[in-house]
Amino acid sequence: MQNLQTMKYYIASLIFILTMSLSYSQTSPQDKLGTWYTYFGDHRVSNKLSISVGGQVWCYEPVTNFNLLLVKTGIDYHINNKLKVELGYGFLDIDKSIDGIKDKHIFENRISEQIYFKHRLVNLPIDHRLRIEHRIFNPRTENSTKHRLRYRLGTKVNLNKTFFIRINNETLAHIQKDFFSENRLYGALGINLSKSSNLQLGYMHRYINDLNLHRLQVSVFIKTDHRKKKV
Repeated sequence: MQNLQTMKYYIASLIFILTMSLSYSQTSPQDKLGTWYTYFGDHRVSNKLSISVGGQVWCYEPVTNFNLLLVKTGIDYHINNKLKVELGYGFLDIDKSIDGIKDKHIFENRISEQIYFKHRLVNLPIDHRLRIEHRIFNPRTENSTKHRLRYRLGTKVNLNKTFFIRINNETLAHIQKDFFSENRLYGALGINLSKSSNLQLGYMHRYINDLNLHRLQVSVFIKTDHRKKKV
């Protein structure tokens, strides 16, 4: 009964936040409530190696006004249970028509190196992600190759066996010039669908180019383990 009451409370709170957010609207699509739809899979193939795959679709409005498509994959090497490194590749299709460029799409090939570390602070689980990205844009221009540094600090708090809260903040910075690039503050209610998958319904405040963007995020995470089990 207590778990049911807790579930009703969080669902009601989420519906209230979404309703208030959907009523937020300004003249520019960049200032309206947008959405990010995310899938991420982590597939363990040995004690030391795993393969990650993922994708994102960004929209300037809840279900319309396409902004960005990202597909990515990576190979992770697990140094120990708390520390792993990744070499990744991503492809992006970015729609720039919102900036007044008609039917203008920019395509990006992105190579990344990443370190992921987790630990506990008292009883609170903490995770750190440090990533370096090498971004190659097409069509080629004078500034078609850029390098970016990203650092994310996060935590996950279990409410019960079914529900959890995920909170993280990520800062992005250009390496060449204009060091500070972007900040993303994210909070979500998570639902464990099974032992290997969960759904997160969240909100992100994205500060970029002096804009305060409000984004709903719907994310699905799946983990699988293909290591041979000892008999």
